Amino acid sequence: MMTKLDIGALQALCAIRDHGGVSRAAVVLALSQSAVSHKIRRLEDRLGCQLLSRQTGQSLFTPEGERMLGYARRILSINNEALTSLSTDPLNGVIRLGITEQTVQGTLARVLGHFSRLQPDVAVFTEVSQSLIIQEQLERGELDVGVFQLFPDQRRQDDIVLNEAALVWAKSRDFDLNFERPIPFLAFAENCFYRLWAIESDPLPPHGLSTVMKCASMSGIIESLKSGLGVAMINAHMVDDDLEIISEGFAQPPRFATVARVRKNANSRAVQALVDQICLAFDPVKHRVA
Repeated sequence: MMTKLDIGALQALCAIRDHGGVSRAAVVLALSQSAVSHKIRRLEDRLGCQLLSRQTGQSLFTPEGERMLGYARRILSINNEALTSLSTDPLNGVIRLGITEQTVQGTLARVLGHFSRLQPDVAVFTEVSQSLIIQEQLERGELDVGVFQLFPDQRRQDDIVLNEAALVWAKSRDFDLNFERPIPFLAFAENCFYRLWAIESDPLPPHGLSTVMKCASMSGIIESLKSGLGVAMINAHMVDDDLEIISEGFAQPPRFATVARVRKNANSRAVQALVDQICLAFDPVKHRVA
C-alpha cells in the first residue's frame, strides 16, 4: 500500500521553512520542539529519505527536503481550498491588509485578485504604505496582516519569510561619481528603513551624501536614478541595463527580507486563508515561498 502523507507533518515542514527552524516552528504551531522533530522524523521514515540536515554549517533543508517542501505547499493549499469550498461555514468578514509598493507591483496584485474570486464573502481592504508605517499600524491594531520588508535581524519569531534579496547602491551609467563633493542622494521618505540605514552607514563617501530628492515611490526613485540625478540604494533585482551597481566608495548594504506578519489575535480562518495564498504565490515550488 502506498504511504500516506500526514497533514500535520506537512504543516510542520512548512512552518520550519517559514519561521527559520524547528524551535521557532514549535512556538508558532503551539507544540513542543520534540513533537515537531518527531513529526519530521516520521515523515522522513515514510518517505525513506532525509528532509532536514542535522549538521551544522549546512543548509537546513536537504535537496529532497526542498522538493518535498514544494509538494507540501501544494497539498496544503489544495486541502485548504477543498475545506473552504465544501464547508457549510464559508469564510466571511473583513481583512485589513498593509503592503508595500515593492510587493503590490508584482506577486500580491495577482494574489488579491485570485483570493477575491475564491472567497467572495471576504472583503480585503488594502493599504499601500512603507514598511515602518505598516509595522506601526499592526502594533496599533489598525491592520490585520502586513507584507513588508525589513533587515533579517529585525524579524520576529512569528514572521513568515517570503523571500530575501540583496540591496545595492546604484546609479545611471551616464552619471559620473565625484568623490571630491557630497554625493547627490535620492532618498525614500523620512521613515524608510533603507534611508535610515544609508545615512548612518559606515563608511560614507569622503564628503558624505547630499539628499537632493525624497520620494516615497519606488518607481519615482528608479526613474530619477535613470535620469542621472544621483545615487540610491535599491533592490538588486531592479538594476536593469540603464543602471549599474556601485561597487566602491560606499558601505555594503545588508540583505533584506520580505515577510508576512499577522497582528496578534487576528489569526481568523479568513486571515489564515489569505496568508496561505500569499505564501504560495511568492514561490510555488518552495513556498517560498522572505
